[in-house]
Amino acid sequence: MGMIKEFKEFAMRGNVMDLAVGIIIGTAFSGIVNSVVNDLIMPLVGKVIGDVDFSNLYVPLSENIPNGLALEEAKKLGAVFAWGNFVTVLLNFIILAFIIFLIIKGMNSLKRKKAEAPAVPPAPTKEEILLTEMRDALRQIASR
Repeated sequence: MGMIKEFKEFAMRGNVMDLAVGIIIGTAFSGIVNSVVNDLIMPLVGKVIGDVDFSNLYVPLSENIPNGLALEEAKKLGAVFAWGNFVTVLLNFIILAFIIFLIIKGMNSLKRKKAEAPAVPPAPTKEEILLTEMRDALRQIASR
């Protein structure tokens, strides 16, 4: 029973919950980045280069694969070096890493602004005021 209680305490910690939320949002965001790269950027890059479909660019590593075959069909016939697919995944990573960099940079600048703000000392408590008054009264008595 103690192990279950300990696991519950671990799972309900703020950091674990924050991590879970981050993973869920990151997964959803990854789908958006994949769509941006695959559906928007790579077709434009392919058009500029000369009507090239990056998702089907590969080098056959088997003699069984005829030229001009789609990547998925070529994979069924033998090994392929799918460099076009790698370029697409690499571009996904670069975009995702850049966006994460911007988010962290923004968070760091917010932390710096918060840290730079001068801290206002807390108002003295009733006890501190009373002790200060007593100290001042004793000083007056001692200076007579």
